Amino acid sequence: MGNADHSRDTPVKVLVANRGEIAVRIMRACRELRLATVAIYSPADRLAPHVRYADEAIGLAANRPSDSYLDIDQVVDAARRSGADAVHPGYGFLAENANFARASVDAGLVFVGPTPEVIALMGGKTAARQVAAAAGVPIVPGTASALTETATDSEVTQAAGTVGYPLFVKAVAGGGGKGMRLVTEASQLLNAVATARSEAGAAFGDASVYLERWVSPARHIEVQILADEHGRVVPFVERECSIQRRHQKVIEESPSIAVTQTIREALASATASLASGVGYTNAGTVEFLLDADDKFYFLEMNTRLQVEHPVTEMVTGIDIVQWQLRIAQGERLTVSDEQAMTPKGHAIECRIYAEDPDAGFMPSPGRITSLHRPAGVSIRDDCGVDAGFEVPVFYDSMISKLVAGGDTRSEAVGRLERALSEYVVGGVKTTIPFFRWMLTQPAFLEGAFDTGFLDRVLAERDGQPFYEPSVADEDHAAVAAAVWTVLGRPPDRSPTGDDSGWRRAARIEGLRS
Repeated sequence: MGNADHSRDTPVKVLVANRGEIAVRIMRACRELRLATVAIYSPADRLAPHVRYADEAIGLAANRPSDSYLDIDQVVDAARRSGADAVHPGYGFLAENANFARASVDAGLVFVGPTPEVIALMGGKTAARQVAAAAGVPIVPGTASALTETATDSEVTQAAGTVGYPLFVKAVAGGGGKGMRLVTEASQLLNAVATARSEAGAAFGDASVYLERWVSPARHIEVQILADEHGRVVPFVERECSIQRRHQKVIEESPSIAVTQTIREALASATASLASGVGYTNAGTVEFLLDADDKFYFLEMNTRLQVEHPVTEMVTGIDIVQWQLRIAQGERLTVSDEQAMTPKGHAIECRIYAEDPDAGFMPSPGRITSLHRPAGVSIRDDCGVDAGFEVPVFYDSMISKLVAGGDTRSEAVGRLERALSEYVVGGVKTTIPFFRWMLTQPAFLEGAFDTGFLDRVLAERDGQPFYEPSVADEDHAAVAAAVWTVLGRPPDRSPTGDDSGWRRAARIEGLRS
């Protein structure tokens, strides 16, 4: 790997402790760096693309997340059995679990991420707020410490009165909108706290919550960082993540139309100061709220790779996942501040889920009967499924992240709209029709939105269908298949687009049993 400065033996085999599109994404980076890969899989994922893409694969005991991808002992044991030198957690599952990071290190593995101590410190939202305040980064008014299950109703009510209404009840652990409730008046508080605690306990194993003032209208802006083990922290141009449904991001882009160069530099400085103050290493993201007066406030830090990292890669040309692996090997960052902070055009991403937007975005598990993925200039499709794959009921239903780039935001949106019109997934409902509608909305096209925008416009639709009732998915798929047959080019069936490499000689443990 060139003239790298290595502080440890270079790993040659990486176990990817994840599934779906992010597992394939990480394995691609490993292959480019000539690192062997090991997949893990539950019974439901036995024939999943990430399993077939890896050099080796080891089965897990059961389908439930707690008995498979969230089982630290099983995952670490799989790494030992495979002879892996390192483990990459991706995002979700165990990615921000300090116990997993510690167990990996104790097993002699290189953990591709920050240290267990930093994960533990920044993974707790209240502790992270304290760190931000100490670093001079503005924080949203809220409770200074967690409200555990032992906090009385009186203590919760008193804390809320100090914070002021409206406010959010938020889980101390985890993210993705889970364990989060908006409270506009005191009469809603205790029920919201009970609901948030229950949801947080089930999702993250920690029912602690805290209270935070609701800043509205506001944009959700985040700053990607890379940091090496030699003290260098590099912040990147911001990402705009305000298009959210029930506090879950659905569209992300970079740069933000609302961020001036002055704000950009201030965000980058605050992010670097925060990361340097805790001795952060590897990839991470600091999230902020930007209010109507252009004042920003620290929200939280994600101590892992983000779902939306491709938009940053597209506008900077920097492979964040490769750098994760290189930093984990002790290399010094050679990315310049100018490279990271100067966007080359615009990029926008939509998260395609196997969900039915006409049924309240309910999951739509089932067999994907056909698949045609778009292509073209500045189009990137990070896909974790293929035709014949059964979308399981046990996990997040994301099947793809579609990204489009352009010299301008308008050009990027036009490319994304075109790509969505070519994307055909047969057999399950997807959010593609919703995104095609979203990209036609005047307020979106003008960039005139905040974190509450999508929920408002969905409410205004009052149940109008996204899918055209006269045209079924299978009809779309049949037409697409016929077109490609005439053109003599079969639909792409693999994450690499090359079936010859797709089915190379992988050693898949138990697959032939």
